[in-house]
Amino acid sequence: MSKAVKDKWRRKEWYDIILPSYFGETKVGETPAEEGEVVKGRIFETTLAQITGDFSQEYIKMYFQVTDVEEHKAKTVFKGHEYLRDYLRSLVRRRSTKVDGIFRVTTQDGYKIKIIVTAMTQTRIQTSQEYKIRTIMKDIVDEKSKTLTFDQIAHEMVLGKLASDVYNLAKNVTSLRHVGVRKSELITAPLAS
Repeated sequence: MSKAVKDKWRRKEWYDIILPSYFGETKVGETPAEEGEVVKGRIFETTLAQITGDFSQEYIKMYFQVTDVEEHKAKTVFKGHEYLRDYLRSLVRRRSTKVDGIFRVTTQDGYKIKIIVTAMTQTRIQTSQEYKIRTIMKDIVDEKSKTLTFDQIAHEMVLGKLASDVYNLAKNVTSLRHVGVRKSELITAPLAS
């Protein structure tokens, strides 16, 4: 290793990655950089289990984007989440139907987000039943986006409240094995005034 490479690493400082207030404002990691401006915009990846300490939530990967840096602390915003591929694959069964609902909504406070809700049924179902389940998903996601702020809807997507609301209504259509928000993505945030 050349001396120039060693010196370059020595000049770098470590910045703590801090979660947004709606996820507890705790440190979840750190990143090296020569200056704070370089850290802005970086996307940090973790699992829900690392945030909550509950190992049963290891299958949810979460993304946070650095928005601001103050004294070696990098503040973040929730950028989205998704199921790990292995977990999603483990949910798929023969002779059952996977119903996906993909929705783009704007929250009460102006954030545009993409939400993908997935329902796995016990048996194969008809197209008309799929349509009913998708309609239930759409109604619930639309209602939540009109009444909740981005922080609240992020919590409900990740911690399962939105999925449980869908499950409680959709179970009247057919028997379900799993309902969850398998992916979410922040498309645009409102401009700070």
